[in-house]
Amino acid sequence: MRVHLGSDHAGLELKDHLARWLAEHGYEPVDHGPFVYDALDDYPVFCLRAAEGVAAERAEGADSLGVVIGGSGNGEQMAANKVPGVRCALVWSQQTAELARQHNDATVVSVGGRMHTLEEMTSFVETFLRTPFSGDERHVRRIGQLSDYEATHELPPLPDSARQPGA
Repeated sequence: MRVHLGSDHAGLELKDHLARWLAEHGYEPVDHGPFVYDALDDYPVFCLRAAEGVAAERAEGADSLGVVIGGSGNGEQMAANKVPGVRCALVWSQQTAELARQHNDATVVSVGGRMHTLEEMTSFVETFLRTPFSGDERHVRRIGQLSDYEATHELPPLPDSARQPGA
């Protein structure tokens, strides 16, 4: 499996560590940078490229995934989610990494390089990469609603539970 990586200066150390870890564990890392420390770099430059790589390969039928890394992971997640077809989840625990794949079929994961140890973050990424999507109908339906909105910008219809009593 190919794993696209992108970060900013705050995630550089983890990204470099993950590239080595991925290669040692049978994955094919695709590093979109940065490659040197620059405290003034901009995460969208690298994270958008990583997410684009995932989206393009998945559109061709590959099972590629991605990892974006920053100080908190928040901006990196937002950047990756701007790429059509990408679902990026911010993870901060084993459980959030697992649920991102099981319930949301996330294709990219975002982690905060200043929030956890290298060992913790590596375990979050490992859990993400090894967890399959459950395929449960309710999750497929929800992802479909997101994909439809992304394509049409039309809101899904409200269910009966969203209507005020007496209205």
